[in-house]
Amino acid sequence: MRHCRVMHKHPIRLLTRRAALAAPFAALALRGAPARLRCEEVRRFAAPEAGQAVAADEEFLYAIGNHAIGKYEKKTGKRVAGWACENGKPLIHLDSGIVREGILYCTHSNYPGVPMVSSIETWDVRTMQHSGSHSFGIFSGSATWMDMRNGYRYVTFAHYRGPSDEATRDPRWTALIQFDGDWRQREAWVYPEEVVSRLGVMSVSGGVFAPDGRLYCTGHDNAEVYVLRFPEGGSVLVLDEIVPTMIHGQGIALDPNDAGLLYGIDRPKKEIIVARLSAL
Repeated sequence: MRHCRVMHKHPIRLLTRRAALAAPFAALALRGAPARLRCEEVRRFAAPEAGQAVAADEEFLYAIGNHAIGKYEKKTGKRVAGWACENGKPLIHLDSGIVREGILYCTHSNYPGVPMVSSIETWDVRTMQHSGSHSFGIFSGSATWMDMRNGYRYVTFAHYRGPSDEATRDPRWTALIQFDGDWRQREAWVYPEEVVSRLGVMSVSGGVFAPDGRLYCTGHDNAEVYVLRFPEGGSVLVLDEIVPTMIHGQGIALDPNDAGLLYGIDRPKKEIIVARLSAL
């Protein structure tokens, strides 16, 4: 990866806001019922790369910017490594990320460029060296988040409203697509109107599978998490509830050791937010 650099050992200050609350994880909420989940801030710490998303593994958090990634210790907030490249050399707009078996997977697109092109970029989290790329080319929109479950890969391809989007399409065209391990498309779903109507000119920016198989998704700006599940029939995801949160959209992550811990970012302040989801 010419033009890119690996950076190490730049400590940051950890800012504790409140202690974590121990609470059981919520069960499935019913449509139309009061919210079954609440989100409370635990702490936050500075992360200059935190412009798009945060990813998590057992020991570290990864702050993701357009073309930069910072690796931080969970317990201390200390920055221990990072990666960056010049804009467009070769990456333009990283979005959400996940870590699986020592590999950080990030969605990437040419946003706000058109025609939309997307790829999945990977890093070895031990060395923070870029390790691979899978290009979709012109496919189905801008890739914004991905996750893996039961041997399948899920990627959301977003559409936007306004001059940056391709003609005739808007957020209603945003789709969640299921792929197999060789990136062959299997199924696809769209987001419900109850979610799309809240996104404004933007689209779905983040998403992650909860242990119960539901999806926690976020928009670009709204301080809320959309709890979704797959439909029994048809092609439209089902909204179970909207959880108010202090995280204003962008990419999110759940802790692999404690699914009640939700990570997000404060984009204007360039901070990682640690929050706890618990039952009401």
